[in-house]
Amino acid sequence: MKVLVIGSGAREHALCRSLSLDPSVTALHCAPGNAGIADAAELHPVDALDGAAVAGLARELEADLVVVGPEAPLVAGVADAVRAAGIPCFGPSKEAARLEGSKAFAKDVMAGAGVPTARSYVCTTAAEVDEALDAFGAPYVVKDDGLAAGKGVVVTDDVEQAREHARACGRVVIEEFLDGPEVSLFAVTDGETVVPLRPAQDFKRALDGDEGPNTGGMGAYSPLPWADPKLVDEVLDTVLRPTVDELRRRGTPFAGLLYAGLAITSRGVRVIEFNARFGDPETQVVLARLQTPLAGVLLAAANGTLADLPPLRWSDDAAVTVVIASHNYPDTPRTGDPIVGLDAVAAHDAPTAYVLHAGTKRDGDAVVSAGGRVLSVTATGADLTQARERAYTAVARISLDGSQHRTDIAEKAAREQ
Repeated sequence: MKVLVIGSGAREHALCRSLSLDPSVTALHCAPGNAGIADAAELHPVDALDGAAVAGLARELEADLVVVGPEAPLVAGVADAVRAAGIPCFGPSKEAARLEGSKAFAKDVMAGAGVPTARSYVCTTAAEVDEALDAFGAPYVVKDDGLAAGKGVVVTDDVEQAREHARACGRVVIEEFLDGPEVSLFAVTDGETVVPLRPAQDFKRALDGDEGPNTGGMGAYSPLPWADPKLVDEVLDTVLRPTVDELRRRGTPFAGLLYAGLAITSRGVRVIEFNARFGDPETQVVLARLQTPLAGVLLAAANGTLADLPPLRWSDDAAVTVVIASHNYPDTPRTGDPIVGLDAVAAHDAPTAYVLHAGTKRDGDAVVSAGGRVLSVTATGADLTQARERAYTAVARISLDGSQHRTDIAEKAAREQ
């Protein structure tokens, strides 16, 4: 099987790594990719938002499957263009991807499906914003209605900061604050059958102890030793299947990866958000534990034959990923700094620890930073303690001037707190 992955982040590197280990994959391509993905797949320059260009590349490569990784191409309709060219594509249509592209649309779908979520208001004027903020009180939760690369949400006790974020966004969703720990659960679906993956937890705040601004994610771990063993089945029955059924009922079936961001509140499970693709950095730890070859699962979802697959197989090992970010992230990051120590990780820590590239590029013989989140160092172990130790040992081998990372990824979970 010839597979083309669209994207250039750590999520796409994790996908390419898993696909490269699949014996059914005879050729692996990525567009545009990054410096690390180049070791697993042949790279091609393409505008990931240009559906015609992506479809043209897929035809040129005679791809048997195209996997669209990031949210922006999905919302732009790239998956539709690939399917129109007669090539199986893993990723929802432009209409179905509105589930991530518009938080207001997602709230409407959840209302129609009876999915439990936070009470909310959609606001377009300053008066509506003030009314919603007064109705819910602090902590204030203000979300940009559109795509914001994981940084469109502000949670604050400062009403002026909440108002400022709302003004900057234009159309926003303001909702009640949900207490309790957060969980990410992915599901692969062909629009009818829904197959849940293993849950993970990510760390959105930039600094240890969940301090600092929201980011696209500074690390993640799986499994969740503190979670109810029935959690996946509950979410499948109350969130994932009803959402897929509702979208199909509306004539916009969702086929691809449905990501549910959840809060385990004192009143039960509530949906914080939906994404229409694999989430970063949770993908890194979930795929590290998946033993079933990935390509066949994604192709079955693209072809509508997911119900014919046997149950997925999973490793009992734990996985932890730690993000190394650029100086000044999540504000305007500094780029162009050389990265040292990647070879040392490969020499001393593989295969239980490895580096997935996000914002990197080649500069001659050197690999340099090219974005905010630069690397995602992922490790597996018999339990979270061992996986953490291996991940942070690998992190310590890497040098990037001015870089930052959290030191507490999975720390409480490893202590079973």
